[in-house]
Amino acid sequence: MGLVEYAAAISIIIFIGMPHIGELAELDRQTLQVSKQFRPTSLDRTVFFVKFWQLQVQWIFVAIIPGLIITVLFFFDHEVSSIICTIDRYKTKKPGGFAWDIVLLGATTAMCGILGIPPANGLLPQAPLHSESLMHDERVEALVADKEGVEKLEIVTERRTYEQRWSHFLHAGGILIFVSPPFMHVLGLTPTSVLAGLFLFMGEQSLSVNPVLFRFFYLLTPPSQNPKLPPVVKSYLGIHIFTIVQIVLTGIIFGITLTKGAPAFPLIIIALVPVRLFLMNKFWDRETLRYVDAWACRAGTPEDDEDAYNIRGNEGGPQSNGVGEAVV
Repeated sequence: MGLVEYAAAISIIIFIGMPHIGELAELDRQTLQVSKQFRPTSLDRTVFFVKFWQLQVQWIFVAIIPGLIITVLFFFDHEVSSIICTIDRYKTKKPGGFAWDIVLLGATTAMCGILGIPPANGLLPQAPLHSESLMHDERVEALVADKEGVEKLEIVTERRTYEQRWSHFLHAGGILIFVSPPFMHVLGLTPTSVLAGLFLFMGEQSLSVNPVLFRFFYLLTPPSQNPKLPPVVKSYLGIHIFTIVQIVLTGIIFGITLTKGAPAFPLIIIALVPVRLFLMNKFWDRETLRYVDAWACRAGTPEDDEDAYNIRGNEGGPQSNGVGEAVV
């Protein structure tokens, strides 16, 4: 581990300070808008604490709707990020620790509701970018087979994520410090262009390990130049069609986020789950779906679960009805 793991943070600090050097200080630039006082930004409020006991009953039930949407969004967002951060590549020893993060997220969301401030969903501790920065070489004992097939215990170098809580704590501590005076003023020095660059960088980091991008390139590549598929996958045609559908749906969801219906986009994403489980298998064969899904999942796809049901049925366990559903 070295400075490369802190490259993003260092570059952000440099470009926040650069506009204040020499003639650059005279340039017109937009910065983050921050409050200069520790009080609600709404002029109609004088205290943070929401007097919810004074609300009319009907508005309590109305609030359940956005509350449900936020719950779906946070659960989906957190679970997907946790799955990606605990794939075999990172060799995490305690993946269950991410479950406690969503417990903490639920508690802080409730506190934000009582204080009348937007719910904070800081996924940096669960982001693949964070896990990548914690990758390091570790010497471990492992059984290694020689040329004759005899296994021997040897010391080998293994890449894995350094599991700790200090960086998570520093993230949370930094957020708490910079949302409080006087450090909030320092946060207000951040040019919006730097923030946009950070989002672009995080998006690039996500896309760089996302096979959807590579499958898009396969669409533009002559068939003879594409990587060889597993024997059970018949051709690239099904994969190409699946990729096009993914891109189109992504565009539709992004378009919705630009409208007044943006708060409902998590429900649309969740609605795609039963579409994947019960509808897509009517248009794509099992092996194609297994191929396009396996990259971001822990061991096991919906098709693997169906196979497990069938095997258990054949061994005398719960009987299978032939489509992967166990009949007790």
